[in-house]
Amino acid sequence: MTAVVESEVQLPMPYANQFFLARQPILNRSQRLVAYELLYRNAEVHEARVTDGTHATASVIAHASELGMEQVVGDQLAFVNVDTTGLMSDFIHFLPNDKVILEVLESVEATPDVLRRVQELKQAGYKFALDDVAGESEAVTALRPLMDVIKVDIKQIERAQLPALARNLRNPNQKLLAEKVETVEEFRECMDLGFEYFQGYYFARPVILSGKKIAPSQMAIMQLLDLLNRDADQREVERSVKHDPLISLNLLRLVNTPAVGARFRINSVGHALIVLGRRQLQRWLQILLYVKGAEFDSPLLQMATTRGKTMELVMGQVRPSEKVAADIGFTVGIMSLMDALFSVRMGEILDSVNVLDEVRDALLHREGDYGDVLRLIELIERAQEGQELTGLLHKLDLAPSALYALQLEAFEWVNEYAHGVQ
Repeated sequence: MTAVVESEVQLPMPYANQFFLARQPILNRSQRLVAYELLYRNAEVHEARVTDGTHATASVIAHASELGMEQVVGDQLAFVNVDTTGLMSDFIHFLPNDKVILEVLESVEATPDVLRRVQELKQAGYKFALDDVAGESEAVTALRPLMDVIKVDIKQIERAQLPALARNLRNPNQKLLAEKVETVEEFRECMDLGFEYFQGYYFARPVILSGKKIAPSQMAIMQLLDLLNRDADQREVERSVKHDPLISLNLLRLVNTPAVGARFRINSVGHALIVLGRRQLQRWLQILLYVKGAEFDSPLLQMATTRGKTMELVMGQVRPSEKVAADIGFTVGIMSLMDALFSVRMGEILDSVNVLDEVRDALLHREGDYGDVLRLIELIERAQEGQELTGLLHKLDLAPSALYALQLEAFEWVNEYAHGVQ
């Protein structure tokens, strides 16, 4: 059977070199990250579309089984779309039943064979979500009792009809998931209606509060970053760290984790700064801005860190002769969500720190190489295909296969960092 499975999941060329991966975060009611929906998309618009059906399902399974699901989603679960062909195939068993939720697409008909197959896979330990439920239908009525999660695309439903639909779908044995939640108001409404999971980018949209100031602890980190950018004297950096007990405590905690690899316990701030080095210190401070209570399952933190690392890797390829370009790319990626983090306009944030004109242009206007890479990553996050994405890839001279490899490297780095700080 193995040989048959392997031949099924082998992606025909040119498909294998044209995919990029979108990970869309799924949050719980406490705003913690619990899962990602994995969406493989075709980066070349002039080729045959393979975003649905067997090829898309096979691509997820082939890559996940080759790389290990942990590299792609870390400690979170993965929602993986399956159509009828994927559901009935043997290659579904390549997916680890403790890491995935199989998301049954709305195109799947509830035939006796399909219902038997779902029951068989449930007995094998798999969990299921039903996609795009907008009301009762023959397929929904037949499949619903077998599902663990019911997904509702709130953009496909009249807002006035949502309360009644949520009431009808609520079941103590199933979780309701609201999809395409794009504003805080939509999130609050779905919370009130009893939804337990939320998918969408409301958490990353800046809610600007007039008169809001950056918190003193966050300002202390930004001032320390400013010292590093100015290549300040080591004693001045150490003195600044020691002025903030929270930064000092977190620094000592970080350098004494396996991720840093110190061979013996480090108890002084000065020693910690030497062991960590300036480049790593800068990375850590940029990430620390997003940490609230050292919780790494904040979706905003995961997104900002992943953007930073992906931009660093992409800029290393776009400008290979400029070592500093990769570091600037990391900074742009990390800073791109600070308006959402601080609830302050990006222009005000940039006025409080000393940044290069290239960084300012990228963050405010998505201009220059850094702006192009940031825009590319934003399109990927939302699984958007089309001429703009293809045009950016060509402009940056970046092959889809190279982008995919850099994405995986970034995911792995973020996952390793998460384990280091937990």
